[in-house]
Amino acid sequence: MKNVIHIAAGLVFASSGLFATTASADVSYNIGFASEYYYRGILQKESSASAGIDYEEGGFYAGGWTADVGDGLEIDGYFGYGVETDSGFSLSAGFTGYYYTGEFDDTYEEINLNAGYGIFSLEYSIGEWAGFGAEADYDFLALTVAGENGLYATFGSFGDEFDGGYLELGWGTTISDLDFGVAAILSGDELSDQVSSSGSPKESQAFVLTIGKSF
Repeated sequence: MKNVIHIAAGLVFASSGLFATTASADVSYNIGFASEYYYRGILQKESSASAGIDYEEGGFYAGGWTADVGDGLEIDGYFGYGVETDSGFSLSAGFTGYYYTGEFDDTYEEINLNAGYGIFSLEYSIGEWAGFGAEADYDFLALTVAGENGLYATFGSFGDEFDGGYLELGWGTTISDLDFGVAAILSGDELSDQVSSSGSPKESQAFVLTIGKSF
């Protein structure tokens, strides 16, 4: 699954920054690298590079993103529409698909609903996992608190036919047009890739470093 530098919503790579502008449309590109690629509290791969493109015009947005997951590539596509009021309250709705060129995982497709005000943002996504022929439905709820100083905290939890929750605490900044991030990720045993001495899943902790550039 996707996304590495939405510094206040998951892992960190790049999806904002310098834009090439044509009329009222904004197009940006990003590249990045993470010491460990985590998404929604789940380890995808140790040491992963990524690249993406984003397009925005008015409230409409669309984009694509890809990352190395070891056994092939993860390739994501997304689009949606968002609005923001004069008082700073924001709402958006969109679609995201996560696809894979190898056998690392199977397709996820989901509807994404987001709301934000001030330092708070809320995500609710409803999706289906292809499951290599054994489909499963899931939902995902996440609350993020992000400050102007680059600090953020996210708590996320899965529901329906998926289970598990995680807490992510991080910080991001931009130095000389490069985006840097650090994050501590605490995952429950349902999401963890770690096991105890008896072979049972156990809670995991990770410390992730990221670097990215948008242009």
